[in-house]
Amino acid sequence: MKALITGASSGIGREMAILLSQKGYDLILVARRKKRLEELKKQLATDVQIIALDISSTFNCMKLYNKVKKEDIEIVINNAGFGVFGEFTETKLDEELDMIDTNIKAVHMLTKLFLQDMKIKDHGYILNVASSAAFLPGPLMASYYASKAYVFHLTEAIYEELRRNHIHVYIGTFCPGPVDTEFNDVAQVQFGVKSISSVDAARYAVNKMFQRKRIIVPGFFMKLNCTCNRFLPRKWLLKICYHIQSRKEISYEK
Repeated sequence: MKALITGASSGIGREMAILLSQKGYDLILVARRKKRLEELKKQLATDVQIIALDISSTFNCMKLYNKVKKEDIEIVINNAGFGVFGEFTETKLDEELDMIDTNIKAVHMLTKLFLQDMKIKDHGYILNVASSAAFLPGPLMASYYASKAYVFHLTEAIYEELRRNHIHVYIGTFCPGPVDTEFNDVAQVQFGVKSISSVDAARYAVNKMFQRKRIIVPGFFMKLNCTCNRFLPRKWLLKICYHIQSRKEISYEK
């Protein structure tokens, strides 16, 4: 049994690696920070292959796939991603494009490449990490919210294609709310509501993945929030989201 996890050097990806290792999975861990991966490898009991790679490059995504495609990979978790905070006209274009490459292009490529192999075997798991942001407009984090909406809708569409063709490969989306990770520092925000720990988030996601849950949203409050959003007028959601986002910036600056 073998699992591949991107963005595995910290946060949810790191905790997923620990959980899957405890379940007996050998691991292929991918992230930019080699030292962090090496430190994690020392803590795990199963066989671990580390690949220090920046998957915001489409060339590197193909390089990663070609490197491991002959491995018998049962699970692929597309976890790598980050956010950029600020008004759309003020945020740095190069940072946003790097985010789009990581949050969208890398997920798209790795999902497609590994799913093609899993489809032949008629077995496997692909978990794409999105966010509760996927269900909302995101003023002050417009590009990030849009990127997670892409991941969510792409995964949903693939799920239905597999279901209708009676393919037994699992694909699902993990859509957490605020999680206590390094994301806050990278995006330069602080959440106004209580975050769940990356340990709890990872445990919930892995358990629901094995239960073949299509959409995975941890926490009663976030489930309720996602449900209520469907019934609110879009203009209200825009105003509410802007208010919440602006409070993140204020909290971070304190």
